[in-house]
Amino acid sequence: MRKKIIAGNWKMNKTVEEAVELANAIKISLADCSEVDVVLCPPFTAIKAVSDVVSETLINVGSQNMSSEDAGAYTGEISATMLKELFVRYVILGHSERRQYYKENDFWINKKVVKALAKNLRPILCVGEMLADREAGNTEKVVEVQVREGLKDVPASAYTDLVIAYEPVWAIGTGKTATSAQAQEVHAFIRGIVADMVGKDAANAVRIQYGGSMKPDNAKELLSQPDIDGGLIGGAALDAASFIGIVKAGL
Repeated sequence: MRKKIIAGNWKMNKTVEEAVELANAIKISLADCSEVDVVLCPPFTAIKAVSDVVSETLINVGSQNMSSEDAGAYTGEISATMLKELFVRYVILGHSERRQYYKENDFWINKKVVKALAKNLRPILCVGEMLADREAGNTEKVVEVQVREGLKDVPASAYTDLVIAYEPVWAIGTGKTATSAQAQEVHAFIRGIVADMVGKDAANAVRIQYGGSMKPDNAKELLSQPDIDGGLIGGAALDAASFIGIVKAGL
């Protein structure tokens, strides 16, 4: 039985003061939540403050990105070692916004995934199609390339320590949501790709999140699907009550 994982991606929102306020509000309800893995991913500037808030709870802290390099002349980048020093456990890699706005490709995303695992961080690899891809019937083609290239050279033994997040790009921040059947179909497809790559045991162990306008009112139906193991939450993660409601839907 795979444990559900609900991660809040705060994106470029919340000052340090606002982040502390949000983390404290979430902490009140979820500090001792053991049935679901809860992850908060604030902007870099607030990671230390949020880590301090949740330090004595079961809530995990994640980063929204990470460099593929250990150190050096890489202006504006953050290394795995720097993140670990702030008690970060998870790191979102290959988010559609990184792919779209900053032109990150599968080669570099794969380097980050491999580096994260080598540094004992848990990558959340994001994959998903644009609206044009879905309308052209290319969802599976696009997703398969992203999964195979993003997880290239990752051994079967590592799949218990990583998460795949399926995020249909057309459903991110738009209010549109893939139906539970649509989401389940792609999640099952992804699990099948993993089975082909590294075997059924790893495929059965890896957790696959849904990321695309999950809210308290649709979370239970989505999370009840056999291959949907959690959610990567954007907008709803910025409101404590909404985020807590989604987590509770996974209990």
